[in-house]
Amino acid sequence: MATKQEVIFKLGGEEYGLDIMKVYGIEKYQQITKVPNTPEYIEGIINLRGEVHPIYNLRKKFKMPEKPIDDDTKMIIVNSNDMMVGFIVDAVSEIRHIEESDIKPAPKLISGIDRRYIIGVGKVGERMIILLDVDLILEDEEKREISQVIEENNA
Repeated sequence: MATKQEVIFKLGGEEYGLDIMKVYGIEKYQQITKVPNTPEYIEGIINLRGEVHPIYNLRKKFKMPEKPIDDDTKMIIVNSNDMMVGFIVDAVSEIRHIEESDIKPAPKLISGIDRRYIIGVGKVGERMIILLDVDLILEDEEKREISQVIEENNA
């Protein structure tokens, strides 16, 4: 039976999953360099192993209340349409296989997050994990802006 391997993380009281094939790494939260004139949910950039990556605050992107950074806060570095970006999340809980037969389409009424980012909902025991599409979280205009910021900072 086919399975999908997901990196499971928490935002607020919900659990979300990202396809592990899109995840480059999971990093401890680190200092972020602010970049002017970017959308509020883009916290700035970091230099990770010699590469500059833009960092998104998924709480802000999904219009959730802010939460202070703590020891559980992580940055998930992902490859979205050939661009490496980081997502700040409350915590990363596990890497898990989810049976494709346990993945259902997203219900019409999912609150707090734009449905267009959601691939489906995975059922793991009694848990429901909202599966996100990394490539849809970043919009085309954002990608252009971020590419310019990265080029300027690598120059």
